[in-house]
Amino acid sequence: MGYKTIQVKPISGALGAEIEGVDLSKDLSNETFDDIHQAFLDHVVIFFRDQHLSHEQHKAFGRRFGTLNIHPYVKGMEGHPEIMRIVKEPEDRINFGGGWHSDMSFLEEPALGSILYAKEVPPYGGDTLWANQYLAYETLSDGMKATLEGLKAVHTAKGEYSERGASAQARKSMDVTRAGDDTPSYEHPVVRTHPETGRKALYVNPAFTEKFAGWTKRESRPLLNFLFEHCTQEPFTCRFRWTANALAFWDNRAAQHFALNDYHGHRRHMERVTVNGDRPF
Repeated sequence: MGYKTIQVKPISGALGAEIEGVDLSKDLSNETFDDIHQAFLDHVVIFFRDQHLSHEQHKAFGRRFGTLNIHPYVKGMEGHPEIMRIVKEPEDRINFGGGWHSDMSFLEEPALGSILYAKEVPPYGGDTLWANQYLAYETLSDGMKATLEGLKAVHTAKGEYSERGASAQARKSMDVTRAGDDTPSYEHPVVRTHPETGRKALYVNPAFTEKFAGWTKRESRPLLNFLFEHCTQEPFTCRFRWTANALAFWDNRAAQHFALNDYHGHRRHMERVTVNGDRPF
């Protein structure tokens, strides 16, 4: 794949590439933007190091890809509601995002992508893993693909953001609202066709997928458990070691991710903008 304005260096065989030769704080030319967009589609998650962005510049980069989401449960920054501060203080026990998930799949129109910017990183640990859901689908047997074709799954925030859910646990520097019993559920296809690449990807995740549409939770559990285990196998993943001022942009339509919680006693401060997407088909 030829890129005219940037250098693209894959970090694993499955997905992920570091982008060099671009300063995201500057106005990007259309040619550079097109190269970044293509790298994003080609590699599913892309990384930039040593970026020095203001809040406005962070949002402006996100807006090149679409409108920005204001999270329904996590309060955004004062004056910048589109920016979510993801902070684990030294005394916090549970991190945010510490399980495999696809951001915002509980919405009727889930997120296109998330752009996470590292403000303060621990001296060790705190890596993030991503899993390629194109590969998860493509490695299924023909029989399993036929079984999943046409199936829909129910996605909701009511488990993950409930009183017992990991995302709703108290954290010193984050303001999270808990999801009530009236929290909506939405049905999305289990096999999703990517609106830009046309490729098929598995689209279920353990944080927000409750059951198959028209099935009971008990009936759904064995097949969902198989898919959850299958779609995050090591050969489908990459792992990123954060450095201060690094930025990651991932495609929630074709990836899941997992933030490791292995730096107790140290502070980690990230800031995220999320680009709105469209209804899966």
